[in-house]
Amino acid sequence: MFSDRVSHFLFLALEIMSALLLLVMGILVLVVLVVYIVDRSQTQQAIRRNYPVIGRFRYLFEHLGEFFRQYFFAMDREELPFNRAQRSWVYRAAKDLDRTVAFGSSKDIYRSGSIIFVNTAYPTLDEDMVETAPLVIGPGCPHPYSAKSIINISGMSFGALSKPAVQALSHGAKLAGCWMNTGEGGLSPWHLEGECDLVFQIGTAKYGVRDAHGNLSDDKLLQVASHANVRMFEIKLSQGAKPGKGGILPAEKVTEEIAAIRGIPVGKASVSPNRHPEIRCAADLLAMIERVRQVTGKPTGIKTVLGSPDWLDELFSEIQIKGVESAPDFITLDSADGGTGAAPMSLIDDVGMPLRESLPILVDKLVEYGLRDRIRVICSGKLITPSAVATAICVGADFVVSARGFMFSLGCIQALQCNKNTCPTGVTTHDPRLQQGLDPESKSVRVYNFHRNLQHEVGVIAHSCGVAEPRQLRRVHARRVMDDGRSISLEDLYKLR
Repeated sequence: MFSDRVSHFLFLALEIMSALLLLVMGILVLVVLVVYIVDRSQTQQAIRRNYPVIGRFRYLFEHLGEFFRQYFFAMDREELPFNRAQRSWVYRAAKDLDRTVAFGSSKDIYRSGSIIFVNTAYPTLDEDMVETAPLVIGPGCPHPYSAKSIINISGMSFGALSKPAVQALSHGAKLAGCWMNTGEGGLSPWHLEGECDLVFQIGTAKYGVRDAHGNLSDDKLLQVASHANVRMFEIKLSQGAKPGKGGILPAEKVTEEIAAIRGIPVGKASVSPNRHPEIRCAADLLAMIERVRQVTGKPTGIKTVLGSPDWLDELFSEIQIKGVESAPDFITLDSADGGTGAAPMSLIDDVGMPLRESLPILVDKLVEYGLRDRIRVICSGKLITPSAVATAICVGADFVVSARGFMFSLGCIQALQCNKNTCPTGVTTHDPRLQQGLDPESKSVRVYNFHRNLQHEVGVIAHSCGVAEPRQLRRVHARRVMDDGRSISLEDLYKLR
């Protein structure tokens, strides 16, 4: 009798446990289904939209990493090309979240090469701060450009970037009041869609302004210049990640739309020449600058990576012979540690000068040849944090441009998939499934937030140094830590060269 009761109890318990297990599994399936629908429907996070449910583990692991990284993961300042501290600052700036930190800096300020800004005993008060005034580029042109923002979006082509990424940057640039560089892939409808100011880049393949034989076309130049939003033209000689190598767009990224804009075959890799075939010397370069400027009526400059300072002597000497009106209206100086979607490792690792060395050389050469007021200096290369931007201004830059900083603001996670068609956040892919994770409307706001917060904190540094606005920063306002651990003023450092 007792055994029957026990058997009955065990059987009943098993039934209840089975029912509970089925209930829990049913609830779990329902929860997963609801989370799947929520993730696929939301537009704030590309990872969750492209990888519903499982994509949430990325954010869980990222959160847990804050507590376990000191035992299992790299420290905040150890990763390259951008470390966790840098990326985290951009993400929080783009989301307009609190960017303060506690308990001291994780940056090694004693490390050789570190920059220390020289704070004053009497910082600038809020009521004494002033807005940065617009700076005119190409005042002698029929259509000069009055540039409002110090910080702008660097060259990234439609092709290297996806359609929604270009849309988000275009609309975000309009909100921020900064310019956007088209990159060397030509002018797309998505660049124009946001109605922001644009800098049209002429690469070595002349995409968007080439004739049937690949030569520069005056008619195509006029067509591009007819858009009021196109404010300037930039002749690209080289870029930081691959000096001496033209642009590379893999075949899988050359869609019908991109091929039509660039004027190239569909589905065939787009590889630009190493240089402009018609530019063989400084005189040829000045002739091309003048041709573009005459045809378009708009400021025209060049983009380059500095290898030898002798090249600047040749160019500036030629300008003195031809007259200052022959000079480029601006020079965009890229750093050897710049980024790209695809480049040979031999170039990306070992060729070209970093901005830290090349920028003072360029600025000092302009002063030496009496061209500093004629030619505006724009610089790029890992300028995604307030300290990096402020340092460039101290050394002598008039403007800074960033590509990867704005990519991070779009949701880029540094997956290092740019040279493939598999970017998980939809920023550099033309896979429709992955692109749908990037919502241009919400991401344009993040572009705006990143720009606004970066500009604000550059101002915070400037005010700490006792000046009213960032363009008043000078070399005397920053110091570099040397090998012996002591720091030296940038003003004195560059006098010692």
